[in-house]
Amino acid sequence: MATPRISAYLPPDIDPTKAALAFGRRALPKLKEELQCPELLTQQRALMALCDLLHDPEKAYEAVALGFLDSLKTLLVHQDQTVRQKTTEALSVMALHSVGREGLIRSGVISALAGLLDDPVDICRKNTHQVFNMLAKLPEGAGGVLRAGLIPPLVLKLKTELDEIQELILDTLSNCLRVEVSEALAAGALTVLKEKLSHPSAAIRNKAAWVLLEISSHAEGKVAVCEEGAIPTLVRLLEDTEPEVQVNSAGALMFAIVTPQGRTSAMAAEAIPPLLALVAEETSKARLNAIKALTLLAELPEGRSTLLEHRDTFQRCLHDPSEAVQRAAEIAIAVIDWKP
Repeated sequence: MATPRISAYLPPDIDPTKAALAFGRRALPKLKEELQCPELLTQQRALMALCDLLHDPEKAYEAVALGFLDSLKTLLVHQDQTVRQKTTEALSVMALHSVGREGLIRSGVISALAGLLDDPVDICRKNTHQVFNMLAKLPEGAGGVLRAGLIPPLVLKLKTELDEIQELILDTLSNCLRVEVSEALAAGALTVLKEKLSHPSAAIRNKAAWVLLEISSHAEGKVAVCEEGAIPTLVRLLEDTEPEVQVNSAGALMFAIVTPQGRTSAMAAEAIPPLLALVAEETSKARLNAIKALTLLAELPEGRSTLLEHRDTFQRCLHDPSEAVQRAAEIAIAVIDWKP
């Protein structure tokens, strides 16, 4: 399905080719001076030149050492949208480098960027979420997002943001919720995620299922997923046309049905047939998760009774190229064959 894309085009009166750029060691110090210049056009051109330079890891290292991050933080609240756009772009380019990510985390940029969640310019918000996404890949960055109190507003933005930005938010949440889920649950994340599991975009369905997987990996998350009634939706997604959606849905289901309530809900949602279909499909990436989920369902008398009729499906998995699948199949057969 065609969707509108966020444009990063600059106003027609801004010509980056006319930016005066010093050469050699003086390039970045000169640009830092120009960023502090009161003339708007000078600031805009300096930011454009800076964005180009920062793609070089050595220049990113030098920029951090010269204190550029403090200068950029002050420009995040600039009234001119081009300045904000190029400032957020510069920060997103820095976040591509390890030294840049470390500098961004230390300098408190996460909290400073929080004010741009409601920026009227789409590209500014997209750049902001790209920074959050890159930083959250690091444990320190994920912790920084949590400490900045960004989880509730990020959950809220999933309801209103453009699809491109929703994908970035879901990526950020998946990394942050690996650390802690309480704030997200309190903010109603499960209600929003259930809606996203039915989104027309396969990418958003996939990422929403991945966030649910991270939530379900926590004890309180398992209970919440069951109570929120997300299991029937996950079961439905086992038959999604996109393989990655199947993988993450099976993974989220596998974690959620560890609890007795989860297994009961999965049985009520008739999870066994689509899970068996994934196990029988030799090319399915979801096979391992599906086998583990079925093993949990086999612990119920009605689950074991049903799966005894499909023992051959697991038997064939004993010769799978993946050792992990072989081991999971062995355990599944042992549970299915168990007699009280």
